[in-house]
This record gives sequence, structure tokens and C-alpha cells, in this order.
Amino acid sequence: MNFTDFIQSIFGNVANLKIEQVIMWIIGGLLIFLAIKKDMEPTLLLPMGFGAILVNLPMSGAITQIHEGLEEIGVIDLLFDSGIANELFPLLLFIGIGAMIDFEPVLSNPKLMLFGAAAQFGIFFTLSMATLIGFDIKDAASIAIIGAADGPTSIFVANFFESKYIGAIIVAAYSYMALVPIVQPPVIKLLTTRKERLIRMDYAKSGVSKVTKILFPIIVTMITGIVSPRSVALIGFLMFGNLLRECGVLDSLSETAQKVLANLITLLLGITVASKMTAEAFLDVTTLMILGLGLVAFIFDTVGGVLFAKLLNLFSKKKINPMIGAAGISAFPMSARVVHKIGLQEDNQNFLLMHAVGANVSGQIASVVAGGLILNFFG
Repeated sequence: MNFTDFIQSIFGNVANLKIEQVIMWIIGGLLIFLAIKKDMEPTLLLPMGFGAILVNLPMSGAITQIHEGLEEIGVIDLLFDSGIANELFPLLLFIGIGAMIDFEPVLSNPKLMLFGAAAQFGIFFTLSMATLIGFDIKDAASIAIIGAADGPTSIFVANFFESKYIGAIIVAAYSYMALVPIVQPPVIKLLTTRKERLIRMDYAKSGVSKVTKILFPIIVTMITGIVSPRSVALIGFLMFGNLLRECGVLDSLSETAQKVLANLITLLLGITVASKMTAEAFLDVTTLMILGLGLVAFIFDTVGGVLFAKLLNLFSKKKINPMIGAAGISAFPMSARVVHKIGLQEDNQNFLLMHAVGANVSGQIASVVAGGLILNFFG
């Protein structure tokens, strides 16, 4: 190619630029801004934002293109096929997440498991809504699982059902996970009074033995496998990561899973998801509907958890701060931080973090079980 041809190709690329692609650049820039300026889950939003710009450049070599009748495979599409389409990235990420989670708050107060179950209400509410709007049952189920507030579970279920909306589902799941600090606080405050938000909860000494901590991931995997066989891969990898943490003889592997593995896979997931953020795929009425339904799922997850806590307070002598119910979603540890922060805003001596973390890690288990049940019902 001579210099003239090179200049002509540049002008040709500029001529091929569409306003929709510029809009996606703006969306990508917004995600990068939120990651850097607002420190909102930067490990997710920054690669997603940069990836959105990358795939919306004219004739971008990062995604698969047809040139002169020949298909040129883009590296981001290659990563998608190698790591997301076969569920490899989500399952590897679950090992890292499992290694991060300390189940001691749940084991010392098993009642917190109830909040993890209650906060899955948004999944089934959104399933009904998506069906009523006109999505077929498998696409509706794939969309509803956004309410699991768990990106790997959303990917796993949408892939299993071979949903044609998998790109929008993945983007919605990870975007709303990162936006939990924006989505949850107004819902929590709307559903609770200041008096309820001021409720303090005592800390009890856990007394959880090392043997119990080791047996817990094994027993949970076995029970879940019997109740919901199709969730065995998800719950198994999550609990394997936790077993690495608790066994006491693989500390170096546990640390690697928590830091190196989890960060690397999250980075790859973030930029790989961008393969489904092209202007043609993203700026679509159906995609916008899915994003809206995903928001509904997150809101009603929060509603289900808070209202369940308020219901328990009607029959309990020791009152529960109903904000704890909101932490029952699977977005770990974002949701627990949100509840703790609101508690401190209302009373700077009201430390809810351990209780919120207990509900939050319960949500991790509950979301995987919910995903398995969806697969069992509609698979």
C-alpha cells in the first residue's frame, strides 16, 4: 500500500463511521469515568468501557471482520469463544470468589441464610415480567437470572439456554453489579424508616471450629448437587475455592486464587464482554428492554430481602436491621459495603458489616442454587 492508498483508507474509515458508534464511545467513556473517578468496581467497568470503544472503531480488527470475502477472526471474539461461550471464565472466577469468601458469619448465625434466599425474589418476578412482555420462556429465564446479581451465573445460564440475547444479558449483569452502590441505597431508604435503619445488632462470638469450616463447602456441594444437579459445576467451583481457603495446607494456592486468578479472569471477562457491545447489537430496543428488566430484577431482589427482614421483625424479640436483607443479593462484597455505609451514615457507631457480609455470602450460595433451579425447571 502506497501513501496515497493509506490516506484514502483513513478517509474511508472516517466515512464509514456511524453516529451509533460515537454513542458507544460515549458510553465506553462513561464507564471508564465511573471506574476511575468514582472508583466503582474499576476491575470490571474500566475494561468494559475501553472494550466498548475498541469494538466500535470502524473496521475494528479486535472483532471478527470480513475483508474481500475472507473472514478475519478478531482477538476479542476469540476470547469470547474460548472463555465465555464454554463457561470457562465464569467457572475459574468462581474459584477465586470462593477463596475470598469467609462463611464464618453465616455458620455462626445460620439465620442469615434466609436473607440470601429471600433476595432472589427479583429473579422470579422478572421471569414473569419478561414472559408477559413476549420473550419465550428460555430467553425470559436467561434474562431473569440477571437478578442473581452474579455475572458468572448469568453467563452460565444464558449459554446453557443458547439465548440470542446473551451479550445484553452479560453486559446488564456486570453493569448492575458494578452499579449496586447507586441502585440499592434509594430502594433501601424508601422501604425503611430511620428508626429501622438505626437498629443495632449485637455481635456474638462465632465459636466455629476449623473442622466445620472445612466440612461446610463439601456438604453444601453434595446437598446442592442432590437438590439441583445442574448447578453442580457452579457451586462446586465456588466451594472448591472456599476449601482452598479453609483447608490450611494450601495457603499459597488460596492467595493466588483470590488475587492473581480472580483479578486476571475479571480483567479478561470485562474486555471480552465488550465483543457484545457493538453499536449494532447494543443500541437496540430489545437490548434496552433487557437492561430495563435487569434493573427491575436488582430492585426487586433488594425489595424481597428488606421486606423479608421486616416480616421477621414482627415475630422476633431481637430486632434485625432490615437493611441486612438488602445484602442478601449475590453482588459480593459490594452490597455488604452499601449496607454498612448507610448504617454508618445514620449512626457512626452502628457497625453492620459482619452481619451484612453474612447475608451477602449467603446470597452467593442462593444465587447459584436459583440458577440451578432455573436450569432444572426450563432446561
